[in-house]
Amino acid sequence: MRPFSIVTRINIALAFIVSLAIGILLVSYWLSERTDSDAYAVNVAGSLRMQSYRLAWLAAQDDPIELEKARKHYNESWKHPVFNRFLHNAAVMRQFELAHQHWLKSEPLLRQPIDVALIEPALQRQLELLEILVSDIQHDAEQKIRSFRTLQLAALLVTVLLSAIVIYWLKVMVQEPLAQLTKGARQVAMGDFTHRITVENNDELGALAHSFNKMNDSIAYMYGNLEKRVEEQTEVLQHTNTKLRFLYNTSQRISEHAPDSTDFQHIITELKTVVKIADLELCLFTEDGNKPYMQVLPDDTDDEACAKTSCNDCLTGATTENCLSSDYHFVLQRERKRYGVLVARVAAGNSLEPWQHRMLSSVADQLALALSLKSEEEQVRRFALMQERTVIARELHDSLAQALSYLKIQVTRLNKAIQKEDKLTINDVSAELKQGLDAAYRQLRELLTTFRLKVDGSGLLSALQTTVTQLTEQSKMHIQLDYQLLNIPLTPHEEIHLLQIIREASQNAVHHSSGDEILIKLYQQDDKMVALAIEDNGVGIPEAAEKLNHYGLAIMQERSRHLGGDIDIRRREEGGTGVYFYFTPEYLQQEKTA
Repeated sequence: MRPFSIVTRINIALAFIVSLAIGILLVSYWLSERTDSDAYAVNVAGSLRMQSYRLAWLAAQDDPIELEKARKHYNESWKHPVFNRFLHNAAVMRQFELAHQHWLKSEPLLRQPIDVALIEPALQRQLELLEILVSDIQHDAEQKIRSFRTLQLAALLVTVLLSAIVIYWLKVMVQEPLAQLTKGARQVAMGDFTHRITVENNDELGALAHSFNKMNDSIAYMYGNLEKRVEEQTEVLQHTNTKLRFLYNTSQRISEHAPDSTDFQHIITELKTVVKIADLELCLFTEDGNKPYMQVLPDDTDDEACAKTSCNDCLTGATTENCLSSDYHFVLQRERKRYGVLVARVAAGNSLEPWQHRMLSSVADQLALALSLKSEEEQVRRFALMQERTVIARELHDSLAQALSYLKIQVTRLNKAIQKEDKLTINDVSAELKQGLDAAYRQLRELLTTFRLKVDGSGLLSALQTTVTQLTEQSKMHIQLDYQLLNIPLTPHEEIHLLQIIREASQNAVHHSSGDEILIKLYQQDDKMVALAIEDNGVGIPEAAEKLNHYGLAIMQERSRHLGGDIDIRRREEGGTGVYFYFTPEYLQQEKTA
């Protein structure tokens, strides 16, 4: 049979208490109703006794009229309805009948003529019987009051006992299980998922305790799995962070250091720890070679397996297997050019995990990038060296070579004049040779100054200020520099060519203008093109000046073509020479391309 639930039990207890209270109230009402007219009955019985005294007194007074009235009233008093309340009380009714019967027997004695001697003992007896009747009625009323008190005392005892039982039952069945549930909830709130509740009641609280224990088991299981997963994810994140840090450090080494100083040994040693592969090997070779020119192994590895094989065996990028190991080849390739191979060897039957494969592939790409940068840097250096040699050859051809050719012609004239003993020609040629040697020496010094000219970390403005200072000291001319390109990002290539053009034009003005002022203005026009103007207040450039080698006009035109600009050299209307150059800077060309 299924036990009652807590709510049902509480409802039953409440119903029982309410029923008990209602029953006690009803019984109390019934008892109070029974005692409602007891006092009145005592008064009526007492009035019979008083009437008996009055009858005796009237009989002694010999007043027949009043005596007759008193007798009739006395008879009516015996019929009073209050005595019907005692029909259920045999003792009271028996005494009432005795007193009434005695009155019926004594009543004739009160008729005329009255015999006082006979009536007196009869009334005396009547009084005794009425006295007993009044006492019985009083005892009946007192008995009812005692019953009412007993009922109240019993109701009080039952109520206290029932309340104690209900309180004890609530404490055992409700309070203690709730206290255990509350304690269990607090333990769970503090993270103690091992706490269990021992409630064995087969009611709602018992079911709640059982569910709480199951919930606690589930939470403990889920929490344990969550901690395990958090630890696993933390380990994964830490490993991922290690891989990212390694890739970042490798990229930083490649970008911050010169390609020649890349420490491949350190990279491979650190990579071994990151990918957790003991046998790693990096072999670098030339594009046409079949043996590595450099073999890089971790610090604690002595094997040189790669050096004993042909590079062509590794360049396929495929996995090779033998009875001892499985070799994974990651080719260092960029833009169809191969620089080497990264080899990872694992025990036979094992294979690389996907993350290891991706990591090794990424490192191979970064190493290929480093080697590619090194190759490109070397190519740039070779190109710069060839370009500089071309510039030197052009400068020598346009200056010293032509001066020496001129001197060679003068030497030929001198030889012929010596043979003819033509002193006039000899003196003229000698003067020409001295003038030519002076010009050649001056051009040599200018070339040395030009070849030593550079734009250092201070920028173009600093180099121009140094040039202006040098020219001012050499010529005592007033040279004004108006530089307005502080917000223009010029490339080193553009700065070098601008500096050379300005220096060449300024030297021409110093040596040939015969003026005392030079204005060098460098600014950006409204169309964002960079404009250069070099103006002097001298005699002006002569006609057909391009035929005069010492003006260096061909050199300036060549440098202007390197910058993709236009140069204009002309006489100024107000006097002097003006060199005007315009070009589009590289950063604007990139914006147009983008």
